[in-house]
Amino acid sequence: MSKNKLLIVDDEVHILELLRYNLESNGFEVIEAENGEDALAILKSTRINGMILDLMLPGIDGLEVLRQVRQSEQKDLPVIMLTAKNEEIDAVIGLEMGADDYIGKPFRTRELISRVKSVLRRAQLREESFDHHTEVPTTGLFVNPETHQIFNDGQELFLTLKEFELLEKLIKSPGRVFTRDELLESIWGYDYVGETRTVDVHIRQLRKKVERDDRNPEKILTVRGIGYKFKP
Repeated sequence: MSKNKLLIVDDEVHILELLRYNLESNGFEVIEAENGEDALAILKSTRINGMILDLMLPGIDGLEVLRQVRQSEQKDLPVIMLTAKNEEIDAVIGLEMGADDYIGKPFRTRELISRVKSVLRRAQLREESFDHHTEVPTTGLFVNPETHQIFNDGQELFLTLKEFELLEKLIKSPGRVFTRDELLESIWGYDYVGETRTVDVHIRQLRKKVERDDRNPEKILTVRGIGYKFKP
């Protein structure tokens, strides 16, 4: 079985060394880049399975790298962003732009490895969604998990991997209320206590894409004090 190939992008050499050691110890193949330009060049020439991307990079920063990735042939590439504590607002922007996850520096290596495995596992199992049904109609939405396509009233939507998985989770159980913690555990695959804003950010982005008026949602509803549900 081939190893998952990860691109790690950081301008701090000791971070690269730490990540490489721990990722390779856990069975991953690692490619390194110290700036955004090199990272984008590698992405054009090499097929990788996931990326760990620092926000603050010399030259092209992490947000710009992420933006270009989401507009490329590897638009579904799982991306985890590394942030310093004073970059939390930028991390939220990263989520809105399509990052699958973010983790702050300094980080615990076990937690980082867990998140990497979770993001990759979700990407690999995506095609098994909806019990292999090809198309599921619901309130103007049509989902094709095999091609990772969603149509809203006949118009194709362009969703990030996490947006797709979150919408998929909600519409598979119409009317059921999911707490933020349930959605974090199900979609991100680990205990994400204290970071429920991750769900809120993705819900906000989803509403912009599937609702006629995202300020007055009709499909993805908020249940105050609990979480979210999809209205059948």
